[in-house]
Amino acid sequence: LIGWERQSLPLGCGHFGWSVFGGVADERVQVTHNAVMTRSTIANALEIRLRTGHAKPLGYSRWLDVDDAVAGVSYECDGVRYAREFLTSYPDRTGVIRLTASKPGALAFGLSAAIPFQSPFGGEKANGRRGTVTASNGVIAVTQEFEAYGTKFGAVLQVVSDGRVSSSDDGSLAVKGATEATVFFSCDTDYKLCPGAFVKDRKRPERADVDPLRSASDLVRAAVRKGYDGVRAAHLADYRSLAGRVTVDLGASRDDAERTTPELLARYGKGERSAYLEETYFRFGRYLLISSSRPGTLPANLQGVWSAYEKAPWGAGYWFNINVQMNYWPAFTTALDECFRPLVDYIEAFRPLARSYAQGYLMGRGLRKTPFAKDECRGIWSVGIACRPHSYSGTPGAHSGPGMGGLTTKLFKDWWDFTRDRGDLESHVAPALRGMTDFLSQCVVETNGFFLSKFSASPEQMTEGAWRRDGHFYHTVGCAFDQQMIDENNRDFIEVWRALGREDDAVSSRVKGQLGRYDPVRIGWSGQIKEYREEGYYCTFGEWWHRHISNLVGLMPGSLITPETPAWLDAARVTLDLRGDKSTGWALAHRICCWARLGDGNHARKLLVELLTNRTHPNLWDVHPPFQIDGNFGATAGIAEMLIQSHGGCIDLLPALPRDWRREGSFRGLCARGGFVVDCAWKDGVPVRVSVVSKCGLDPDVRFRGNPVRDVVVSKLTQAP
Repeated sequence: LIGWERQSLPLGCGHFGWSVFGGVADERVQVTHNAVMTRSTIANALEIRLRTGHAKPLGYSRWLDVDDAVAGVSYECDGVRYAREFLTSYPDRTGVIRLTASKPGALAFGLSAAIPFQSPFGGEKANGRRGTVTASNGVIAVTQEFEAYGTKFGAVLQVVSDGRVSSSDDGSLAVKGATEATVFFSCDTDYKLCPGAFVKDRKRPERADVDPLRSASDLVRAAVRKGYDGVRAAHLADYRSLAGRVTVDLGASRDDAERTTPELLARYGKGERSAYLEETYFRFGRYLLISSSRPGTLPANLQGVWSAYEKAPWGAGYWFNINVQMNYWPAFTTALDECFRPLVDYIEAFRPLARSYAQGYLMGRGLRKTPFAKDECRGIWSVGIACRPHSYSGTPGAHSGPGMGGLTTKLFKDWWDFTRDRGDLESHVAPALRGMTDFLSQCVVETNGFFLSKFSASPEQMTEGAWRRDGHFYHTVGCAFDQQMIDENNRDFIEVWRALGREDDAVSSRVKGQLGRYDPVRIGWSGQIKEYREEGYYCTFGEWWHRHISNLVGLMPGSLITPETPAWLDAARVTLDLRGDKSTGWALAHRICCWARLGDGNHARKLLVELLTNRTHPNLWDVHPPFQIDGNFGATAGIAEMLIQSHGGCIDLLPALPRDWRREGSFRGLCARGGFVVDCAWKDGVPVRVSVVSKCGLDPDVRFRGNPVRDVVVSKLTQAP
């Protein structure tokens, strides 16, 4: 696992992930499929082995090109140059390995597939796993069944070569006398993302009417007909259409482009800062999102779509107290709004079940006395902490309060703000916000003139100041996390309701009577934003250096705390200083975003340095520890926030440009709320060339340090509504 986490190269098409190790004598390609995840186990879906028997290689090279989403290995052995290229194609739902030799007939290898972590059915935890691997006519076929939820999995590998291909009874293939060979791979499951997928107590969920092995076979046959060149061309066209939308130039030294990533990280850790490494980290974050979250797939989880664990940390689930939301923070600013669709689909699949969960929460907490009437609160929903492909944690509790719902719907509001797609507003954004507003506006009780969340918990904070065996999660009324996210959600709902021209109904009327009375920010005796209303000096309750900064969600990803609220902004700075700069990977990413929102680019980059120096593996995966992908995504969003912000009602250029990036640089294609796409070049920290594409026909308000930017080139694609 250490080698996988630190060294493997990730490829993915959303449907499945590949981790490529780059071995010489024994190449390993580890396959993950998120649909086989259970509550306690996300099993490595399949292990592909490619054995050459080569020894003592010369001129070895291994690489991952994040501009093309292609990985490769090359080396020389016994006077022959061997090369392997790997890619996973979203259009064809296929993985491809291309092998070549510089000498005719010199290529020979064995190909096998193994099912990891097999165990008998009927065990105490009902986590059995069984399957078969067979080979014939140049094809390896894999079938698997998982005891938990009854998931079925199928995979196919087919070799096309100019050499001789033979099959063995052990389920492997052998290639001899070849100059080139291509391995085509695909896999599928009978998982169906729908309300019937979410079940309790290991009942059988609703299944797709599909034979996974036949589906995988069909996909591979189609790819073989298309050929390696055709699959590769379709992959590049698809991937580049997303990755190529944005470029960021931070004034990097081109010499660094010739150095390996581990070398750059090592030099960086010794104080030799590299803008090229920082640019690469930004590109890598976008690469990971494109590779792990595409329309028609499950969303990216705590490890994206990559996991070699038998028992993944925290169940590799969708954690709604910040982690899954952070996965999608870079989606809109960095022009990857399509990648948000899987989370929309996932949430909408469990939302029909949420009405009963929301009612149970409200009645169980004494917030409601009578059950819902037949047509009352039909779209209401709530969300709990940890969800998975077959399980929906539907209510707040334990260590996180109802603010998790507002933290989730903030993504929906941003989706609308950045794209201005009225179809999505009508079909997805407004229903999500209205249903969550219905829930959150009933979670509060009027107390001393304010509407406060009656059950409230700041995510994962415990009593006694630290995680202790005798400690417990601190429950209260009206903590900052819940009040800020309830305020954000309910204001956002009223805004989109007006955008649709809707008349007042029961939900909008109720929440209008509450707006302005959520009291989301209170300043304590240390000058801090209180995490709890009953707090006096900083950290009267909880852990001083806690990784979560839940009392600052109104700063990021929210928009309550801005230069328009200077006292709150100053208190946010005090809070961040007191919380400290040492934390886990994803928590550093949140801090980067917050310092960027404060306009302090030097401090934001200081934390980026900390992240790259102490919380980043040689393959650039984020270290919680262990590997947790939200740190990659959150830091990517943070870099974008240093270059452009738009939550304050205008396009704010270079709001947190660090000192070391000031000399000269540029970005192209970053997005702003209002449906704007922005290009900007700067010199000595000042914009010198700015252009804006207005996708919705609106007029942009472009500012730098609060002043309007002149000479902006504006192109309008449509007329303003």
